[in-house]
Amino acid sequence: MSPDPSAKGTVPFGEYRTWYRVTGELGAGRPAVVTVHGGPGSTHDYLLPLARLAEDGWPVVHYDQLGNGGSTHLPDKGAEFWTVELFERELANLVEQLGIGDDYVLFGQSWGGPLCARHAMTAPAGLRGLVIANAPASYPIWLQEMARLRAELPPDVQEALLRHEAAGTYDSEEYLAAMRVFYDRHVCRVTPWPRDFLSSFMEIYNDPTVYYAMNGPNEFHVIGSLKDWSIVEDLHRVRTPTLLISGRHDEATPAVVQPYQDGIPGARWEIFEESSHLPHLEEPERFFAVMTDFLKSL
Repeated sequence: MSPDPSAKGTVPFGEYRTWYRVTGELGAGRPAVVTVHGGPGSTHDYLLPLARLAEDGWPVVHYDQLGNGGSTHLPDKGAEFWTVELFERELANLVEQLGIGDDYVLFGQSWGGPLCARHAMTAPAGLRGLVIANAPASYPIWLQEMARLRAELPPDVQEALLRHEAAGTYDSEEYLAAMRVFYDRHVCRVTPWPRDFLSSFMEIYNDPTVYYAMNGPNEFHVIGSLKDWSIVEDLHRVRTPTLLISGRHDEATPAVVQPYQDGIPGARWEIFEESSHLPHLEEPERFFAVMTDFLKSL
């Protein structure tokens, strides 16, 4: 049975619970758009504006990945617990539990992008389309580009970052201020930061278990389990119609996104000139025009 319009709840995932929210009516004609947030270890909040798609008939599913937000928190689990496969199983389980496996689209943002690509590689019969937004396919390439972008920061900012990283003092005020310089350039160029983005940002810091285990202390200092992870060699297995999105000022630089363009047959790539990592917040009107055009093309 489909959840009610704008329903919120949880579905069982093994012994845990995955929190979800549905805007619009599932199974009413158009495929559901499942939004898959970044991190790993962020929350759905910063993707809430995508609920607007429901006004045009595409029901939108948001969810919090295990370990954060409204889903089960597991602060005592070690790094070996938090695997890509865990989150792949959670996504597949959510699609099944909501009864949308015969007709859905995936929107994967940042870390959610390669997660959705991995899902698409299993050739699900009901997956109609795939949007990979601001996402790495290879963390080694991501790290190369982070180093390049960091080298363009003011010298005093670079010095503060390196000094605190060497000392492991990631929560010092000076480190956070230096980090913010990078974020304002390459993560979100809207000032002040939109409330939805701030909500997700604070959720990570309220429980950084997953983020620290898989990513690291921030976007550009990746020292977690993903640092050597790549799906580049397998991208040819994605046969779903695919839209790629990135911002001109994105931490997901053209070199980061290029493997998706090269690897996924027929992938279409839209670059947002005034955006960094969050075009849906930075250029919302163009974002929704591009998204709606893609969804209609399916």
